Amino acid sequence: MNRAFALIGALLLSSLSIASTCVAEVPDRIGFTLQDRGGSEGIHANFRSDGRSSNHEWSSGFRSNELVGLDLAGFRASDAHALRFSLIRDAGRLDCAGNGGGGLASGNCSFTPDRGFAQLLESRGIARPTPGQGIGLMAVNVRRELIDAIAAARYPTPTIGDLMSMSALGIDGGFVRGMAGAGYRPGTLNGLIQFKALDITPQWIGGFIRIGYGDLAADQLVQLKAMGITADYVAGFERLGYHRLPVEKLVQLKAMDITPEFVRSVAAGRAMPDPDKLVALRIFGDRR
Repeated sequence: MNRAFALIGALLLSSLSIASTCVAEVPDRIGFTLQDRGGSEGIHANFRSDGRSSNHEWSSGFRSNELVGLDLAGFRASDAHALRFSLIRDAGRLDCAGNGGGGLASGNCSFTPDRGFAQLLESRGIARPTPGQGIGLMAVNVRRELIDAIAAARYPTPTIGDLMSMSALGIDGGFVRGMAGAGYRPGTLNGLIQFKALDITPQWIGGFIRIGYGDLAADQLVQLKAMGITADYVAGFERLGYHRLPVEKLVQLKAMDITPEFVRSVAAGRAMPDPDKLVALRIFGDRR
């Protein structure tokens, strides 16, 4: 359990590190490098902003059509070519120019915030982003549909930092809507981030709903996921006659590697042991 929550902490720190990109000031220069990785990996891009008081860096893989205007043949040609491309997202756009060839390129970019997106944030009570925050919102690709889904699910108004952390972890409007549709809306946005960090999905929750565990609290779902307990694992106990085992008992059984198969082996055709005796049976063997 502690290991799982340590993982959540690491993921959140990672996302916050990404989300802090360029939030303090307008950079004096945004440099870029591109590398063609071919196949499904596409083009790896690295962007670095150099400011008067701090530097920030972010990188990602892109499909070639996401880098609008990039001369892909020239980029891959053996001789050097002048290259231009734009990265256009809801929060704004980067317009970049440089030189490249042989699947490598470098140069500089300028950032233009999207005025409509800034007005949307302000109209929702979030805040009008500073130019530096605008780059951060663009870097992690915060989208309008995420903001709309958060509002529709009646979450507390997010901060700009919340939006960047969520987008950095891959939380989109579909995830928010799916959770609401499954009947789950963690009380805070941090709870939603925790769900995503542990890969608690509407589909995963649906498995528990189908076997009669449709009223689990958010913290119970976190406990189950952190221990690797699946709906199939629980259903195995249901088939043996252990109906609606409490989450705390399921966590205890899983921690001791007590499976339905183990229970069948110790029962050996006799009545199933009381759940409270299963741990002792695991440790000491069948002492009945």
